Amino acid sequence: MRNAFADELNQLALSDDRLVLLSGDIGNRLFDRFKQSCPNRFYNCGVAEANMASLAAGIAMCGLRPITYTITPFNTTRCLEQIRDDICYHQVPVLIVGTGSGLSYASLGFTHHSCEDIAMLRSLPGLTILCPADSMELRVLLRKALQLPGPAYLRIGKTGEPHIHQSVPDLEIGKGYRIKNGKDVCLLSTGNMLFTALETGTFLEKSDISTEVFSFHTVKPLDTDLLQNLFARFSVIATMEEHSLIGGFGSSVAEWTADQNPSLTKLMRFGTPDRFPHKIGSQNFLRSAYGLTSQEMAQQIQKQFKCQTLCEH
Repeated sequence: MRNAFADELNQLALSDDRLVLLSGDIGNRLFDRFKQSCPNRFYNCGVAEANMASLAAGIAMCGLRPITYTITPFNTTRCLEQIRDDICYHQVPVLIVGTGSGLSYASLGFTHHSCEDIAMLRSLPGLTILCPADSMELRVLLRKALQLPGPAYLRIGKTGEPHIHQSVPDLEIGKGYRIKNGKDVCLLSTGNMLFTALETGTFLEKSDISTEVFSFHTVKPLDTDLLQNLFARFSVIATMEEHSLIGGFGSSVAEWTADQNPSLTKLMRFGTPDRFPHKIGSQNFLRSAYGLTSQEMAQQIQKQFKCQTLCEH
């Protein structure tokens, strides 16, 4: 995703001289084209991410459109106070981009993991939270985020994420996007879990469980109109995310259901548990350790669907 981000940003900057890129001492070669075409609009802020957030707020107050970019925990956890006080309080149009989100940097240890960022940031008033599933979604959401009047957080992966869309999808911020039609269970995925959600659906289809799949590329604002429709149609709905079960996408859906009490639909949530990993391994290794594989999730959903079907009869 980060290569698509760099490419799309370069294209946008050529037609919008308000765009300014602030980097937290990362991606220097990645942005060579940007630096060549816009040499006065790239700033390496070093390992000083809190200062970078405050600098971005000031630049935005001058009428420009700054983007802060670095590895996700360093662009969120490390500078949460500045995001809250300098960016969100003043509702300035700063785009915060966290790369290598979730478990993308699994092999570098927990300091480089970001399974708490959505939980922290979605509580900040006025901050839009976007989680593209692949490079195509990223390109669309980057363009639309830069049109927002206020701050936004773009949570992206690293490299090698599977391509879901064969062409640029018609996405709208705040609206879920249907990937696959179905009638029995519904899978709601955010970010880089969409490919795994589709694989989970394939396993369920083998058991004659028709599965609908949505990309919830926008965690905030949540598409509550779509949720209202889905909870009226399905007996089992599952959320999937590479983020903690506490405070993330699944939590936001659960909060909505608690407020609305829309139906007897069973909500299942898949994400990382309330513990740090004490083993080092690949992204797939940690996903497996946390039960975030398509086969394991399909088995749990299948059991729940059968239970719901028996209860209804």
